[in-house]
Amino acid sequence: MTRRIAVFTKNDENPNYRAFLHGAERAAAAAGVLASRYVPAMPDDPAQQAALLRAVIAERPDAILFAPADDRLLEQPVAEANEAGLPLIGFVNRMRGDFVSFVGADDVAMGRRIAGVAIEALGGSGTAVLIEGPETAPTSRDRGVGFRAAIAAAPGMRLLAAAPGRYLRSGGREAMAGLLALHARIDAVICSNDLMALGALDALDAAGRQALVVGNNGTIDAAQEIGRGRLLATMDYCGFRMGALAAMAALRHLSGLPVPREIILPAEVVHRGNHAGWLVPVEQRPLPEWDALVGA
Repeated sequence: MTRRIAVFTKNDENPNYRAFLHGAERAAAAAGVLASRYVPAMPDDPAQQAALLRAVIAERPDAILFAPADDRLLEQPVAEANEAGLPLIGFVNRMRGDFVSFVGADDVAMGRRIAGVAIEALGGSGTAVLIEGPETAPTSRDRGVGFRAAIAAAPGMRLLAAAPGRYLRSGGREAMAGLLALHARIDAVICSNDLMALGALDALDAAGRQALVVGNNGTIDAAQEIGRGRLLATMDYCGFRMGALAAMAALRHLSGLPVPREIILPAEVVHRGNHAGWLVPVEQRPLPEWDALVGA
């Protein structure tokens, strides 16, 4: 009987989650395993995701790859999956529960580093605003810690305000428009993901204003804007690679092979000098090699 992996993401609007799904499906297909997608109809809706998870538990797939829409509200459904004996691989957002492994990155370090890129470009002096994702997302909370640490370490920088952008382009545009209305001078805009950074650029264009903007995730759209000189930089947060490795981790576990409790991938700054490498569509990228990134 063909093995089946259930793959849960918070939404399919974020390019990074679409890349994750693609990576998981390709890695599963390469091993002759079926990967099925489960995405809330309402983006980031924890109640819908919980209902989906409970339905999948009843179907008893061989393993579940899971990124929670809300790390606190999904604890009970995850506990039910644990009680059913279904192996779970977590990715992107950490949460409590019995997970075979977690695949992600050091979001605090990512936040600190990309904020540092903006600060360095300003010569260590200027004003900054933050556009952040939902408080329910550990990635946003952790990146915010990194942003604030970098700004606090630069005596010449002043943090004017932070606004929520919901991890969406429309949210980033709305947040930036509000910040522009409140502040006559904004030198740097530091965003928790690329969609919000692109939304911030939309708002800046509409207002006829300029500021250095940085994002996070290393999406193709962000790399294109870096090439055009509109976006200063982003951080690589390769959803495709994470998805593939999460699927590989599940398959190794099912085969009785060792899997580390954490797989923390290195993150790289994407800038004008190297952005071309991030313009390659995820469909054309090679699957990562387990031993090269994780080890035997």
